[in-house]
Amino acid sequence: MTDGGEGIGTASLSALALGPASRLLDEVERLRDEARHKTHLADRRAAFWAFADIILGFPAALLAGVSGAAGLATADARTPAALLALASAGLAAGAGFLRSDSRRVGHKRARRAWAALEGEASVTLTQEQVDQASLRRLFAMREAALVAYEGTDA
Repeated sequence: MTDGGEGIGTASLSALALGPASRLLDEVERLRDEARHKTHLADRRAAFWAFADIILGFPAALLAGVSGAAGLATADARTPAALLALASAGLAAGAGFLRSDSRRVGHKRARRAWAALEGEASVTLTQEQVDQASLRRLFAMREAALVAYEGTDA
């Protein structure tokens, strides 16, 4: 390695040459890219939990109805009805344990928060000069997006 700074990447050199304003812009771009990625991820996860809710809930309801009808039909059908009722109870318990409905809502809430952060970062990048207050606001929005997974709807 020579003293010419060959070990430092060109992006690092340009950021050092342009100073703090360039570093602020780089950080805003990083936040925007992170928000774009997290928006897509939260959207996919919300869809997954909606699917899981249906996959567990619908068969549980269907099996409960069939087992009730089978149990009332004849005395010989009571054992299969009991097995269907147990399967239904297992699916319902699994759905309750996984809390797929609340996870879906949390990911939808987070998706909205990440999308808002992405939009705000994009707007900030259009400004001629980015200041520390803008970056603080973006970091506060990032924190709100991270908390949105567990928060409650207002």
